[in-house]
Amino acid sequence: MTKLHRAIPVSLKGSNELNERWLQRQLTEDPSILGFGDLTVRDVERRQPGAGRLDLLLTDPESATRYEVEIQLGATDETHIIRTIEYWDLERRRYPQYEHVAVLVAEDVTSRFLHVISLFNGFIPIVAIQLQALKVEGALTLVATRVVDHMSLATEEEDEGTVVDRAYWEKGRGSTKSLQVLDALMELIRLVEADLEPNFNKHYVGLKNNYVSRNFITFRPRKQHVIAQFRIPHTTELDETLESVGIDTMGYSQYSRRYGVRLTQQDIDTHRETLLDLIRRAHDAHPN
Repeated sequence: MTKLHRAIPVSLKGSNELNERWLQRQLTEDPSILGFGDLTVRDVERRQPGAGRLDLLLTDPESATRYEVEIQLGATDETHIIRTIEYWDLERRRYPQYEHVAVLVAEDVTSRFLHVISLFNGFIPIVAIQLQALKVEGALTLVATRVVDHMSLATEEEDEGTVVDRAYWEKGRGSTKSLQVLDALMELIRLVEADLEPNFNKHYVGLKNNYVSRNFITFRPRKQHVIAQFRIPHTTELDETLESVGIDTMGYSQYSRRYGVRLTQQDIDTHRETLLDLIRRAHDAHPN
């Protein structure tokens, strides 16, 4: 009969050696402890403008997702929650091209703060992880339990938002140059579906056909280029194709289920057939 060994809880907050810096080092060496899969450590003690330092910034190499991780020994408190959300907000504003998830890690996520965190869920992508240290037969192990998982938020194109005109983008986040790139992309798109027109919204440019949204591709014009996002199922074959031709890719977003690329006029001239293939794939995946 297999002998069972008793797991003895170890308080990190009450330990001189197993302090927050020790825990941070363990998560840096092995981010998979948190249960998000094979993440990469982007930064440690990342300085925030006027707001202290973020404990860990993790990235998912398979998507454009970043995880802003704040660690606290002992039980959650008000400052921990506020700091986690504040750092998440600062990072998403500085790097809007990525998706961001706020991650709160504590030894004890109390019922009171579990309720507070749950209130944010659906509005802020936040995950609460209860991380406990256990000693089994003299060996120390860390056990992470996800007590709050973030609810998938609706994408911007699922909520059309404020309708604007071409001048809003040309004089705002975009430019005359990037709107010309958008025009060139529309010429390629009309080879696949002739009646499509750009649909200018406050946060993105979509597609429409007789006033009906057809957002199998969305755009975000910038000053020097256009970010185009193609709603296509993820495949390794397409990953390899995009990498081999040299298009400036932003990876695949599991959140929005789209491939993102940065495009200039030169890209359209050089990679015309590849872009036409992306357009056809997105169109065929979402014909109506």
